[in-house]
Amino acid sequence: MTPQPFTHLDSAGQARMVDVTDKQPTVRSATAAGFVSCGPKVVAALRDGSTPKGDVLAVARIAGIQGAKKCADLLPLAHVIGVHGAAVDLVIEDEGVRVTATVRTADRTGVEMEALTAVSIAALAVVDMVKGLDKSVLIENVRLITKTGGKSGDWHRSDG
Repeated sequence: MTPQPFTHLDSAGQARMVDVTDKQPTVRSATAAGFVSCGPKVVAALRDGSTPKGDVLAVARIAGIQGAKKCADLLPLAHVIGVHGAAVDLVIEDEGVRVTATVRTADRTGVEMEALTAVSIAALAVVDMVKGLDKSVLIENVRLITKTGGKSGDWHRSDG
């Protein structure tokens, strides 16, 4: 099998942004997930709404949506694309907070990085909101779950 050339390097090996000018916009989506591992004290405070900084899940949800929209500002070779839909869901579980984000667009390139950024920023917001209760909270297992659309077609993580 012949190795594929690196798409983000020019012939001199310098970083470049891939030119997607000639591509036609198509509907695309991506879902990512992650987990914020928290101790029992934090989980109890999240469940009863007694966290000192306020509504952790609401702040994290908005932070995640904002993260999706700011992805190209954070990743130097990411394209500025229209984020036409972003949903960030946070669920309190016995061991912490599960974070899932789905981002949609009708553009020339996919939204995988936007979904991963949304999860990462939402998880960071959870950490920021609860670190006064427990500094040992841990962000784990941020990963792409599924993507649809585009030249490479649909992809779904086989390990859940």
